[in-house]
Formats: sequence, structure tokens, C-alpha cells
Amino acid sequence: QVRLVESGGGLVQAGGSLRLSCTASGRSLSSYNMGWFRQVPGKEREFVAAITWSGGNTDYLDSVKGRFTITRDNAKNTIYLQMNNLKPEDTAVYYCASRRYGLGYTVSEYESWGQGTQVTVSS
Repeated sequence: QVRLVESGGGLVQAGGSLRLSCTASGRSLSSYNMGWFRQVPGKEREFVAAITWSGGNTDYLDSVKGRFTITRDNAKNTIYLQMNNLKPEDTAVYYCASRRYGLGYTVSEYESWGQGTQVTVSS
């Protein structure tokens, strides 16, 4: 398993931006496909975005398309989620996750998870 650590969450007003980061301790992420998920209390964890190991393919939850961008810098061993034009409904704990093969869209497809970072968007 890969130990993942997220950072960059916080409180922001609607329309604002945040950039989340995900890095790994002790292991390179360059061969892993990565995803971002989010979860609010009482609801299931939902897919937000994913990126292949090379960065060549990405995909997004429909409601974040055009607002969120997932990228990676393998030299820095870091995956990013740039979130623009944030809305109150984006409020959640955001998690990054890793998997070996292909883009994944469900929790069960990912092998390792971070501890999450809270994003709160005020109206």
C-alpha cells in the first residue's frame, strides 16, 4: 500500500478557489493512477476526478467539469486538484486515492487512501 497525505483544504467563500495536494511518503506515485473523492456526513464517498499515471487521461464528475482540474507532477511526487468557482455544495472532506491500472470511478477500485482534507465553502 501507498501512504497518501492530502493538504490544501480550508474555508473559502462561494466563487473562490482552492488547490488540494496529495503526496506519498516513501514511495513514488509515478506509476500509479490517482483519483480524488469527496464525502459529506451521512453520504457515500463520491468520485470527483481521476488521472492516469502519465497524466495523459483525466475524467471528472459532471458537476465539477469546467471548474476542477486534476494534474500531477511526478517529479514532485504530487497530485493536485485545482478547484475554481467553488459552490457550497462542494463542501466535503476530500480524499486522494491510488490504484495500479486504469482510471477508477468507485471506492472499491482504489487500493490506498489518504486521511482526507476538509473543504468548506460558505455562501
